[in-house]
Amino acid sequence: MRSQLNQNLIVAIGFVVALIFLLASAGPLVVVGAGYRGVIMNFGQVQDEILNEGLHWRVPIMTEIRQISVRVQKTDILSQVGSKDLQEVKLDVAVNWHVDPAKVNKVYQSIGDEVQVVNRILNPAVGEIIKAAAAKKNAEEILTKRPELKAEIDANLDDRLKVYGIILDGVSLLDVQFTREFADAIEQKQVAEQEAQRAVYIAQKAEREAEAEVNRAKGRAEAQSLIQSTLTPEVLKNKALEAWDGKFPLIYDGSPLPFINVDLLGLKNSSAQQQGQVK
Repeated sequence: MRSQLNQNLIVAIGFVVALIFLLASAGPLVVVGAGYRGVIMNFGQVQDEILNEGLHWRVPIMTEIRQISVRVQKTDILSQVGSKDLQEVKLDVAVNWHVDPAKVNKVYQSIGDEVQVVNRILNPAVGEIIKAAAAKKNAEEILTKRPELKAEIDANLDDRLKVYGIILDGVSLLDVQFTREFADAIEQKQVAEQEAQRAVYIAQKAEREAEAEVNRAKGRAEAQSLIQSTLTPEVLKNKALEAWDGKFPLIYDGSPLPFINVDLLGLKNSSAQQQGQVK
């Protein structure tokens, strides 16, 4: 009899210890970390109340708290799309997003945690929106009008994610890749445009140089014409006398002596007049 009572007492003590251990392991207190919100589930049923950051009470076993991050998440998505001119384009897109803190319970109930948000909502939505936006532009426009493409993706994706309680913080086009053939064609086109611009520059430079040469020639011609118009016989005589050193050639070769017809005759006439006046 006594041994039976001892066994029953041991079983009761064991049950109490196990219950205490279970309650202690479950914990009546829960801490919601910074940047998170707590989703309350009573026996698996999501509640309307959302726990903010900090320390909270809960009923062990019955209540479970699931913490969901409301921080900004960054997800890189590589999409292969077709352009308006049927070119194959690969777009590397970075999407910054976060769960709406006021709707974390609805997001967790309908979608799941952050990983499931990316797999079930973000990847399909981004792929679909990028394909629709890229199909409106030629491959060259996708490259040259990236801000417009980004703005369209941003606006459409924002509207899509709001429905699921996800807030879009921004979209970045990290990289745009084309097929090797199309990239070579773009490079050849750019080289041709640069060569054409260089040819135009060379032609314009040659034209300017030709105009400058014509202007210089006109200037020289006008200068020569002006000089010729001012070179009277008297001026030529004076310049010749200024350049003459006053010496006659020592050996006469039959050529006319300089200034004989002009200056010497004038000197003789002047000398004869002076002698007549003296007499």
